Amino acid sequence: MEKVKGLLHHPWLLTMVGILVVGLAALGVWYAKNRTAQKIVTGIVARPEETIKSDGGRTNILLLGIGGAGHEGPDLTDSMILVSINQTTHKVSMISIPRDIWVTSMQAKINTAYYYGSQKNGVTGGLNLEKSVVTEVTGLPVHYVVMIDFNGFVKAIDAVGGLDITVDRTFDDYMYPIPGKENAEPESARYEHIHFDAGPAHMDGTTALKFARSRHAEGIEGTDFARSVRQQKILVAFKNKLLSGATLFNFNTLQKVENSFLGSITTDIDAGQYGSFFKLFLAFEQSGQVVQPINIDDLLTNPTNTTPYQGQWVLIPVKDWAAVHDYVAKNLSQ
Repeated sequence: MEKVKGLLHHPWLLTMVGILVVGLAALGVWYAKNRTAQKIVTGIVARPEETIKSDGGRTNILLLGIGGAGHEGPDLTDSMILVSINQTTHKVSMISIPRDIWVTSMQAKINTAYYYGSQKNGVTGGLNLEKSVVTEVTGLPVHYVVMIDFNGFVKAIDAVGGLDITVDRTFDDYMYPIPGKENAEPESARYEHIHFDAGPAHMDGTTALKFARSRHAEGIEGTDFARSVRQQKILVAFKNKLLSGATLFNFNTLQKVENSFLGSITTDIDAGQYGSFFKLFLAFEQSGQVVQPINIDDLLTNPTNTTPYQGQWVLIPVKDWAAVHDYVAKNLSQ
């Protein structure tokens, strides 16, 4: 497992979370200028199915977003999105994983997996445990993982000039946490009020992060389910912005994106696979398809008896995880 030392060394994001697909695509623009160019050229020449891991022609990439230094719970995965790519049809699907899912094998919430795994076996252990528990929830093998912290997320969005997002509903959150003020007194000093109006909006990195992370809004936007939808909006908007001609063929902008990722991304994708991912994602763009969300919200419930869950507010399957697996598989086959 490696830490990013340059965009060519570790492609894309998150989420928020979500920045992997686009970061990889950008690699092809200036690969000849990087010392890993030979590996990337090899990936571009090779067929994706020959170099990228898959099962049944499908590759699954887990995108993780963490707070990182200076944020409360720096090692908790605030955002989790599983991106599933069909190498034959070039269809791309996204499954948002609510952070409050209870994982029986861990006896803890799913967003703590990276923390507990890294405590035992370092970064590699943290990422591997995250991959394992996401497989428990979705029934899908996780071939790769990409993790980005909030600072990289903000800088990457600013590097491309911000994002154009359509806000579905007006909402207010009076308890958005202020970094570094987790223990401030009075308690009200720990939070700020954020507000979003319904309709089109242009967001810089800081605003996009607040839009994606807000958890205490009034009404439906205060749910983790609505939060997942917002995170997917950010991810798709970033992809569209980075793959636009104004960005993709502007070396100065791409250099800014590269710099924004320095030290912010961790992944187990090998440099020799970047070119293949580049081809795969361009094929998706050229196919004219849109990213298909798979929503598992209705298959989860909040149990009234929290005793088995250490008194925490958690999410468990309405029926069982097998039903969730069947639902995901059915939607991916369509």
